[in-house]
Amino acid sequence: MIAQVSLNRDEKTGLVYPFERRPELGEVVEVAAGVHWVRMKLPFQLAHINLWLLEDGDGWTIVDTGINDGVTKEAWEAVFAAHLGGKPVRRVIVTHLHPDHVGLAGWIVERCDAELWMSRTDYLMCRTLVADTGREAPHEGVDFYRAAGFPDDAISKYKERFGGFGMGVFRLPQAYRRVVDRETIRIGGNDWRVIVGRGHAPEHVCLHCDALNVIISGDQILPRISSNVSVFPTEPEANPLQDWLDSCAHLKTQLPEEVLVLPAHNEPFVGAGLRLQALIDGHEEGLARLRELCETPKHAVEVFPALFRSRITSGNYLMATGESIAHLNCLIARGEIRKTKDAKGVDLYART
Repeated sequence: MIAQVSLNRDEKTGLVYPFERRPELGEVVEVAAGVHWVRMKLPFQLAHINLWLLEDGDGWTIVDTGINDGVTKEAWEAVFAAHLGGKPVRRVIVTHLHPDHVGLAGWIVERCDAELWMSRTDYLMCRTLVADTGREAPHEGVDFYRAAGFPDDAISKYKERFGGFGMGVFRLPQAYRRVVDRETIRIGGNDWRVIVGRGHAPEHVCLHCDALNVIISGDQILPRISSNVSVFPTEPEANPLQDWLDSCAHLKTQLPEEVLVLPAHNEPFVGAGLRLQALIDGHEEGLARLRELCETPKHAVEVFPALFRSRITSGNYLMATGESIAHLNCLIARGEIRKTKDAKGVDLYART
């Protein structure tokens, strides 16, 4: 079915949401010629993900797949039965490594005898993280979170949750087709240009079709929320926030303002430049508050008030810590704060 179009403008943000409703579970809605919107459930606070079916000559290309669980498999089976018109799925393109995007890629590839297309860094990192399933938390991870200021109960929670990434990911194929920045992928008679973003994931693939005036943005451009940008124990001195800010600035130069953005969460919208600038501004404002807070030395777990409006609970404590350290590392790289250790060996951050 073709989605009905209206002009629903958010007066606060300036973004326009052109579609009157979202597809139901198992429903497919066409949002541009040959581009179909599928919406799947997620077992998280963020309770849904948008996935995309692209008509591709005598077959189909799927972009992102949902998480590896029974509900999502059943929903895909319903889509396959009712909406593919007897044409096979030939290719699965995954924007990035997180389980809600890559979770059922291996299952669809096996079921449909299709190819997996993905950036190299995200493919390899996904396989590495899946390999942690069932392992004990490494001492490097425990040391990292103790240095951030985790109390004993939070360390215990980290140990319990370690290795859970792989639970949401069906086994990936042992071979894949690498997707690289600035390459052009031909899908259904149209050219789709790859634009790689960084920060939320190491090598996040966005797909821009100039002829259709559409970009499939994954988590790189979301209309109502900002993607998590975190530092992890595997690379404690990383600066992913600067990567994220640079990627947002780069995307602003690559996209027309009237492009239809197809995000992984929330609804399709128009106003890419406005939203990208708002994402940049939001993080810069957080950095400014963080600088001010660090006039008095703080541990990483003490800076949450500068960055988050919502309450931090045991469920999001790990993510909030990773994002806080990402902001702190960004300020260290800019020479605006310094890191030392207190008498117990916990990292202290203070404004220079």
